[in-house]
Amino acid sequence: MHTQRLTLTLTALASAGLLLTACGTESGAGSEGGSGGSSVATELPLTGVRWHVESLTVGGKKYAAPDDAHLKIGKDGRAGGSFGCNSVGADVTIKGDTVDFGRPLMTKRACTDDGRMRFEENVLRALGKEKLTAKVDGDRMTLTTAKGDRMAFTSRPAAPDAPLTGTKWTVSAVGDAKSAAPLPKDVADKVHLTFGEDGTVRGNLGCNDVTAKAEAKDGRITFGAPATTRKLCPGKAMTTERELLKLFDGTARYELERDTLKLTAADGTVIHATAAEKSGPSEAK
Repeated sequence: MHTQRLTLTLTALASAGLLLTACGTESGAGSEGGSGGSSVATELPLTGVRWHVESLTVGGKKYAAPDDAHLKIGKDGRAGGSFGCNSVGADVTIKGDTVDFGRPLMTKRACTDDGRMRFEENVLRALGKEKLTAKVDGDRMTLTTAKGDRMAFTSRPAAPDAPLTGTKWTVSAVGDAKSAAPLPKDVADKVHLTFGEDGTVRGNLGCNDVTAKAEAKDGRITFGAPATTRKLCPGKAMTTERELLKLFDGTARYELERDTLKLTAADGTVIHATAAEKSGPSEAK
């Protein structure tokens, strides 16, 4: 959740994501998407809070949300989050207790967990074209449509972000600002990057191993020229490798949120990765 107007579609509420993301807490985090013209004029404590989705009630039937479904609205009128599968960013207009989301940008992953996909689809069907009424009571928030369909949230503390350095980041998708495609099956779970405290990055690009300088500062990573092994691999592996090589010998933006990392290369290529595990000293160096 893709470019049609979704008023609080966690497509809109959806992530990153990605994120996309008004949800990041480390330098480099920011929100994506939207059509412009967003504004926030309300006394309700809606912004600056990571709202965890608890449930969606449609037509009187209640659906439990995936554990990591969430939404965050910035004071600048940009929102980001996830409904369990894809990451989304959108502009939002808030007037009093009325919440209206603009055109979102969303990843296009097809998650293997059918429950996550069904919940995401239910959110989009229920909230896709309506303005929402917001109500906040302490650490709880509800967004309700004119028909009475309702999404419930809580602001329980979020887990800390995984650190950029020392974490093995497994690449899950590659795309641009509007969409991201999962890696081909023959390289899925094999492509990874680890940033070291010494200003280097090491990993695998789908076929060859890679090493390069990588200095992170103020939400950006300056990559040096890559040194790679010279294996020849089947077509899809080499295609993935060529996309990832666009990161190197230039500066990329990075965004961290919990266990996800988003890298945006100078040419607009967007790479999504997930924290796989804490790497050992030999890999981080």
